[in-house]
Amino acid sequence: MHLSIVIPLLNEQDSLEELFQRIKNVCNQNGFEFEVIFIDDGSTDDSWKVIQYLSEMHPEVKAIRFRKNYGKSQALMAAFNQTLGEVIITMDADLQDFPEEIPELYHSLKSNNADIVSGWKQNRQDPRLTKNLPSKLFNSIARKTSGLNLHDFNCGLKAYRREVAHELELHGDMHRYIPVLAKNKGFGNIIEKQVRHQARKYGKSKFGSRRFVNGFLDLITLSFISRFGNKPMHLFGAVGTLMFIIGFLAAAYLGVDKLYKVYIVEQKARLITDNPYFYISLTAMILGTQLFLAGFLGEILVRSKRNSKEFEIRETLNLNSKKYSNT
Repeated sequence: MHLSIVIPLLNEQDSLEELFQRIKNVCNQNGFEFEVIFIDDGSTDDSWKVIQYLSEMHPEVKAIRFRKNYGKSQALMAAFNQTLGEVIITMDADLQDFPEEIPELYHSLKSNNADIVSGWKQNRQDPRLTKNLPSKLFNSIARKTSGLNLHDFNCGLKAYRREVAHELELHGDMHRYIPVLAKNKGFGNIIEKQVRHQARKYGKSKFGSRRFVNGFLDLITLSFISRFGNKPMHLFGAVGTLMFIIGFLAAAYLGVDKLYKVYIVEQKARLITDNPYFYISLTAMILGTQLFLAGFLGEILVRSKRNSKEFEIRETLNLNSKKYSNT
């Protein structure tokens, strides 16, 4: 199969039929054998009924329905495990992405032997203050921390080699930084392609102040994981050892200073515990020990395989995998 098109969604009942029809027209015109996997991330409208109708009318439509809203990262992970196409395309369900970009994304991935082709939205039709400016800020910081020269890390329109998508481990809201996660996995051939963008046609945006804060926190987490995710002892152990040495040397100095005053100068010295530097040195040694232990525990956790599933599926359509059977 040429293409697997993965579409996560939340309350997008009005756009689904038009979106699928445009995808089908584009794929048929270009001779692509394809499947479309919708992931209903806990919609409260009639999105699932529309998907059921589409699956009855079109064998290319497959679907996963979550029990509740888990987030875009979990939706992508659930679908990536089910894809059959040699190239995987992800896009949003709100019709802001153009399905007509699919052939160029496919051929760009193939001709450049790329791991990922990431979309770069041109003339963004989103609110400037609530989406455009925060996006520019995050993209700028992500470029500096990751070393990837991409303009739009969070563009939903992307093309992946099948191997890349199946190797990704997404959790939290890390879908924003998929190119960085792929690079950390060793998939370094990541390129960018300019894509068109249009204003939302139906429904309301899911972007809010909470996502702004979460995006910032995820960026800090990503920066840390990129540098120390596989070697936490290099950070915690180094800082902890340094603090312990500083605290130990300070305590040793206080001890030597007291002995000097008592036995050499022969003057009455006050108790070490009366000196505030004693408590500073003691605190430094305790914190140093705790940081070292944190690094040691981090090393143990890194070597433990992450098997916990972060989503629960309510039902599926046209998926034969025993892993995600209907419930």
